[in-house]
Amino acid sequence: MAQYFEVHPDNPQPRLLKQAAALLEQGGIVAVPTDSSYALACHLDDKAAADRLRQIRGVDEKHHLTLLCRDLSELANYARVDNKQYRLLKSATPGPYTFILEATREVPRRVSHPQRKTIGLRVPGHRVLQELLALHRAPLLATTLIPPHETEAMNDAQEIRRRFEKQVAGVIDSGACPSEPTTVIDLTPMGTGQEAVVVRVGRGELGPLGL
Repeated sequence: MAQYFEVHPDNPQPRLLKQAAALLEQGGIVAVPTDSSYALACHLDDKAAADRLRQIRGVDEKHHLTLLCRDLSELANYARVDNKQYRLLKSATPGPYTFILEATREVPRRVSHPQRKTIGLRVPGHRVLQELLALHRAPLLATTLIPPHETEAMNDAQEIRRRFEKQVAGVIDSGACPSEPTTVIDLTPMGTGQEAVVVRVGRGELGPLGL
């Protein structure tokens, strides 16, 4: 049975977020609010948790999972970027964007795309998720919470609890999120002098990024 944490969206209670962080440390999957929709998150270095994450979503190893990072200071450990890529990242973070980047050797092979050796990276602007990442002290592995055989991302914590309470360890409720997923941008072509590729248009606006 999933633990249910009702937290204030602007002043989240540290006691509750510490309990949620403990679930992640123990290998649990936690449904977390973001600035686009809810996501499923787990410990980066836990293979069994990553496998369950994909199982709940109904996706295979070719589906890009995303690293949720507190800020860009964690970037160098997991992705290779040049100055042009970094400037674009800096202009868009924190925010509702997911960027596909070339993965470093620090990224577990089971996490990166098996053929392209790339990783999705995101710096969310949601206060509650930022506080959770600070308590966890490391990036989280995540995927947008879209139920199998459906196309809409979930944004209601009580509905998530009802549908997934036997599959996740915890649900953090800080009120409804937007129901739109992130905008996904592939920055890897920029490494060879080409333009970034917009993979999915979502909540993040393209205009401010010059795309």
